[in-house]
Amino acid sequence: MSVPQYRKVAALTLAAGLGLSLAACSTKSDDSSDAGGKVTITVDCQPVGAQKELLKNWNDDVAAFQQQNPDIVVKSVSVGEQCNNPPDFTARLAGGTVTDVFYGYMTDLAQVLDSGQAMDITAYATRDTIPTWDSVDPALKEVFTDGGKLYGVPVKNYSMGLIYNKALFQRAGLDPATPPKTWPEVRAAAKKISALGGGVAGYSEYSAGNTGGWHFTSLLYSQGGQVLSADGKKADVNTPAGKQVLQNLRDMRYGDDSMGSRQLLQWGDLLTNAGAGKVGMFIGAPDATQAIVTQFQGRYQDWAMGPLPGQDGKALATLGGGEGYFFKKGLSPEQVKAGLKWIAFQKLTPGKGQFDYVRAKPQNYPVGLPQPLLFAAGSDAQKQELDLRKANANVDTANFAAFEANPVPIKGEPRNAQAIYAVLDAAMSGVLTNPNANIDALLSTAESKINQLLAADS
Repeated sequence: MSVPQYRKVAALTLAAGLGLSLAACSTKSDDSSDAGGKVTITVDCQPVGAQKELLKNWNDDVAAFQQQNPDIVVKSVSVGEQCNNPPDFTARLAGGTVTDVFYGYMTDLAQVLDSGQAMDITAYATRDTIPTWDSVDPALKEVFTDGGKLYGVPVKNYSMGLIYNKALFQRAGLDPATPPKTWPEVRAAAKKISALGGGVAGYSEYSAGNTGGWHFTSLLYSQGGQVLSADGKKADVNTPAGKQVLQNLRDMRYGDDSMGSRQLLQWGDLLTNAGAGKVGMFIGAPDATQAIVTQFQGRYQDWAMGPLPGQDGKALATLGGGEGYFFKKGLSPEQVKAGLKWIAFQKLTPGKGQFDYVRAKPQNYPVGLPQPLLFAAGSDAQKQELDLRKANANVDTANFAAFEANPVPIKGEPRNAQAIYAVLDAAMSGVLTNPNANIDALLSTAESKINQLLAADS
């Protein structure tokens, strides 16, 4: 999703529940079947607050699934905001109170394995339990794999691209159908957009609340760089690629004055400006456009998306992430198979669950966003999902055509991502608030602090 590590439930994440307490989370395998021979599984993460429609959707899905699978009982457990809160997730792992089938980020695999809570599901994840399994993007499966063993199933993903305001492009004499493909092109377009005046920033960027470090990481990936060394033991940001990231931003901020005067922006700050029509371009995931409309009074028709730019050509990589479901160690084979069948029905079947676009459209949930993109390009399930999305779209799919047609290799978040992002905020804020900032010094300091974090965590 477009918000890093906030465990934010997107509008089409039709994850709700039947309201059991946390005490129900620890379902033992010897209690997995009732007297009638039914297999029972507990699944976590229901929406909280006033998400009554999502709860109804989930309950309808549970009923439909159990009608198709009369030997399976799905019990959903509410853990409230804990599914959106990393410390609470970690606490549940440590306390052994996770559900049989439990939600986690793609970056959670290491801590889940360290907790001893994860079950190897390699032998069970097949077309028999997940009919679309062969269509699921192999790169997403790999995220939940360690030592050749599969521990989780991907159910949501995102990747970063260049989001831009078509209306501002037109006003600035730019072609809305051809977004910038390189950072020099972004710079040139930002100059033209900012020249419109009225407080419009041609390009806008985060630099506080860990969001600056999050975006630095994606910008670094576009240059072919990495935050950590290949073995994950040392920082790797004080490099030509890292310097190019900050140099690009300084050139736009102070050389061109095309990034606006207000800096130290966090997630809501930038999107508030975007909703007000004051931002020409920024990087984000497709659901950032949804947030602009639903939370910040923007209009879908104003926004489009292209692939993340590279320095002199196509970006070498982009930041991606997402979510999946793990399986608690000690489940019976029948429970694992039941859990996989449920995930397949609710998360990985075009036309069902989160892909039930016929249901979502009249409920005014956005249909047309290329997120999640769980299926490999050209696969049977991908074609089915795309056809259904286009047929039921209430958001113009053409606005994302450039993004979908030009995929950039996805690179995941580094370990200790949030702590590292906090460190990198300083490098981003430094170069965006001080015209005399020393880029070498900013990155040297960041690298030293990241190495300290890694040493403390080892």
